[in-house]
Amino acid sequence: MNKVTIFTDGSSRGNPGPGGWGTIVVSGDRVIEFGGKENHTTNNRMELKSVIEGLNAIHSEEVKEALSPTITVYSDSQYVIKGITEWIHGWIMKGWKNSQKKAVLNRDLWEELIRASQNKKIVWKFVKGHADNIGNIRCDEIATRCADGENTELYNGSREGYPFKEILKNL
Repeated sequence: MNKVTIFTDGSSRGNPGPGGWGTIVVSGDRVIEFGGKENHTTNNRMELKSVIEGLNAIHSEEVKEALSPTITVYSDSQYVIKGITEWIHGWIMKGWKNSQKKAVLNRDLWEELIRASQNKKIVWKFVKGHADNIGNIRCDEIATRCADGENTELYNGSREGYPFKEILKNL
C-alpha cells in the first residue's frame, strides 16, 4: 500500500490563549496519534502545527511506508487548505505580504509547512469540523485535551488494535 492518510485539528482556549493540536497518521498497518500544547497561541497556529507534525512524522521509521507515498491530509481549516493550495504562491511572490499589503500572519509556520510538504504527493481535503468525519472528531478531542493540559493517551500501534476503528473504515 503506497498511501498515507493524515487527520488534523487545532484548538485554542481563547484566541490567543492556551492551545493544542492533534494528528492521526495512518500508514500501512500502522496508526499513530500525536498531540501537543502551547501556552499562548492561536487556533490558526495550532491548525498549521497539526498538519506540519503529521507531515514531518512521515519521515520517521515508524510511519515510513514507501519512498513516495500519496498523502491525503484531512483538515477542517479553510485557512490551512486555501493557504497552502491557493494563497501561498502569491504571498511568496509579494515578499510575504497578503492582499492588503500586510505581513502574512504565521509566516514561520507557513515556511515550516512548505518544507514539510516538499517532494510529497499531497491531496488536501477539507472536512466540516465537529461534524461527521470521525478522524477530525478524534483529532479535536486530542487537541482540546492538550490545550486544557489534560493527560491524553495517544495510540501507537497496529490498525487491528486501534480503538477508533470507524476512522479506518474507508481507508
